[in-house]
Amino acid sequence: MDMLNTILNVLLPPLTIIFLFLFYPFYLSIKLLICLYKHFRFENVAGKVVLISGASSGIGEHLAYEYAKKGAYLALVARRKDRLEIVAEASRQLGSSDVIIIPGDVANVEDCKKFIDETIGHFGKLDHLINNAGVFQTVLFEDFTQIQDANHIMDINFWGSTYITYFAIPHLRKSKGKIIVTTSGSANIPLPLASIYAASKAALLRFFETLRVEITPDIKITIVIPGVIATDMTTPHFIEKYTSDFIMSESVSKCAKAIFRGICRGESYIVEPSWLKWMFLMKNVCPDIVDYLASYLFLRYLKPSFKRD
Repeated sequence: MDMLNTILNVLLPPLTIIFLFLFYPFYLSIKLLICLYKHFRFENVAGKVVLISGASSGIGEHLAYEYAKKGAYLALVARRKDRLEIVAEASRQLGSSDVIIIPGDVANVEDCKKFIDETIGHFGKLDHLINNAGVFQTVLFEDFTQIQDANHIMDINFWGSTYITYFAIPHLRKSKGKIIVTTSGSANIPLPLASIYAASKAALLRFFETLRVEITPDIKITIVIPGVIATDMTTPHFIEKYTSDFIMSESVSKCAKAIFRGICRGESYIVEPSWLKWMFLMKNVCPDIVDYLASYLFLRYLKPSFKRD
C-alpha cells in the first residue's frame, strides 16, 4: 500500500498537468456549447409548485417574486408569519394564482416534515425545493460565551436544509424536480468573524454535491454560492459595526434575478456576483495568498471593532 501511494505521489502531478494541458481547451469548448444551449433553453415554471424556505425576507423573498412573475405556485416557509403574509400577497399581485404560507422553524425536524406534508396536501406535488433559510454570524469564535451557543447556526443553516430535503426527495423523484440550495462564498474563502457560519455553509456545499451524485438523474441540484448580498440578515450587522453597508455588497433583487435565471437554465452552480468565480480560482491556485488577504483584512479593519473590554 505504501509503495502504491509513493508511485502515485510521483506520477500524478506530471500526469495531471499533461492531462489539463491537453484536455482543458476541449473542456472549455464543451462548456461554451453547453452555456449557449442553456441560454436558449429556459424552463417554463408556470403552474409548477415551488417551496421556498427563508421566504420572509432577503433572497428567499425576492426569489418568490421572480417565480410569481412567471406564474408558479408557491409554498412560503419561515418563522415570521406576519412577514410571510406580506410576501404572499405581493406574490399574488405579481402573478402567482395560488400561494400558501407555512410558518415554522427549519431547525425543527417535525416542522420540516410539516412543510412538505402541507405543500403536498394542498398542491398534490412538488417541483422545486429552494433551501434558503439561514442565519448570519459576526463573532470571534473565542468570544462565544458557551460553545453550545454556536449550535443554532449549524441547526438552521445545515440541518434545516437537510431535514426538508429528506422529506422532499420522494415527491421530487415523482416530478423529476429540482433542489436549489443557498450556500455562501465563505464556504470557499475564509470570512473573518464567521467561523461557524462558514463551516455550516461548507457543510451544505459538500453535502449537496455528494447528494447530487446519489440522486442523479432523477432530481437535479443547483448550488447557489452568493457573495455579500444586501439583505435583512447581513446589512444590520455591517451598519451596527461600521455605520454603513459593506461596499462590495450586491442588491438582493439583482442577486435573486441572477439566481432565478440560473435555476431555469439548469445550472449546476450559480455564483453571484460572477467575479467571485475568479476569487475561487485564485483560492485553488494560490491558497496562501487568499488566506493572507483575509487575515490582513481582519487584522487591519475588522478586529479593532471587536476588541474586548
